[in-house]
Amino acid sequence: MFAPVAETGFEGSGVSGPILIPKRFVWPYGGKRVYLSGSFTRWSEHILMSPMEGCPSVFQVTCPLMPGYHQYKFNVDGEWRHDEQQPVVSGNYGVVNTIYLGREPDMHTILSSETPGRSHMEVDSVIFGHVEANPSMSDSDLEVSRHRVSEFLSTHTAYELLPDSGKVVALDINLPVKQAFHVLYEQGISIAPLWDYCRSQFVGVLSAMDFILMLKELGNHGSNLTEEQLETHTIAAWKEGKLQHHRTLSSNGGSYPWRFVYAGPHECLKVVALKVLQNKVSTVPIIHSSADDGSFHQLLHLASLSGVLKCICRHFKYSSGSLPILRSPIGSIPLGTRLPKVGELNGQPLAMLRPNASLGAALSMFVQAEVSSIPIVDDNDSLLDIYSRSDITALAKDKAYARISLDEISIHQALLLRQDANSPYGLWNGQRCHMCLKSDSLQKVMERLANPGVRRLVIVEAGSKRVEGIISLSDVFKFLLG
Repeated sequence: MFAPVAETGFEGSGVSGPILIPKRFVWPYGGKRVYLSGSFTRWSEHILMSPMEGCPSVFQVTCPLMPGYHQYKFNVDGEWRHDEQQPVVSGNYGVVNTIYLGREPDMHTILSSETPGRSHMEVDSVIFGHVEANPSMSDSDLEVSRHRVSEFLSTHTAYELLPDSGKVVALDINLPVKQAFHVLYEQGISIAPLWDYCRSQFVGVLSAMDFILMLKELGNHGSNLTEEQLETHTIAAWKEGKLQHHRTLSSNGGSYPWRFVYAGPHECLKVVALKVLQNKVSTVPIIHSSADDGSFHQLLHLASLSGVLKCICRHFKYSSGSLPILRSPIGSIPLGTRLPKVGELNGQPLAMLRPNASLGAALSMFVQAEVSSIPIVDDNDSLLDIYSRSDITALAKDKAYARISLDEISIHQALLLRQDANSPYGLWNGQRCHMCLKSDSLQKVMERLANPGVRRLVIVEAGSKRVEGIISLSDVFKFLLG
């Protein structure tokens, strides 16, 4: 229900009270108990906020407010906090957030004080429907925004992606593949660069997709690779086998040969982003060579689109007006993969699976549909969980891959394998299902995707959590770069 708000109408007059606008407040930074207080409660009442379904670290509440200027603040586990990402001002209660609500003429987005109580999700659905009716952005806004993003990326280098300190794990190419995947699992990572000692240089990467292809090969009755051979089968032998397979496909007009994709620290961010997109990889190693002939490789960082997007958000944080498209709701722009509308023949299908689907079906979907994650939904297509390519390394725990059949273990069972409280670095813990609504602005979506570990957002329907689409980091950059 709506949170109570002081002075919400005239009592006993028989005349409709003042127009109230539903305002959704969000605290996305975690906590156990979060309250909202503000000028609209005379700072005397604390409104309990509820954790969002599927996002326990995000708290929300919707309050009907009169048009005008309001101040507010959050009480998180007994400590007064303000959202540094929203407008602030110094007042009698310290630094507080501020909002201004103009009187909206559109009756679809407002409620009178005598409107019956409604749930938060019902309000979200009303606003959601209103956003869908918004016209598309102008071509000029899109052109200006893309030009400024491209200009920024072209004038800043990969050096800006390097952290002050950190750890990068690399694997020797002569390491047995089975041992390599145990290392990935134990280190809490899904990808690692490969070092060739004889050539004294980096020659490739080992990723979760390699493990997926390996598991499918083991499950193939005509395979020449057995589980026992994984004890001695090296990464180099596996990569050479993949290369030969790709060459065969290429000669038949199929795939293209595998090659190592990396970037130098002096290359611009646009080049880094394009290398990720064009080569369909998740990360690009940043490698510095201290010799003119390109030898003496030094691995500095693993660059991803998340890091590049974080640079964009940081640069335009206080000048978002220079990118007009940031204000556009994602429901009004061609971004991501959406469920086809009724009667739409050319819509791109969205890969989804039920919890009882086999793990083999999921792995086949990763390979054939070239997706990096699959929403797991119930019979009503409501989001339950998500299974990603990186989750496959959980099968390295206790050699689980040697005891299971891909077609007999379900997605639900595979998800349980990942939920290990004793996993190093909490790899399988924490928030996984990152969601958004079509009413969310592009700026909000970009800021969430810029957070480490958030590679995609599932678009859901308010209330039911019915999956309506998915937005990945790649989708955002394809849109921004045109």
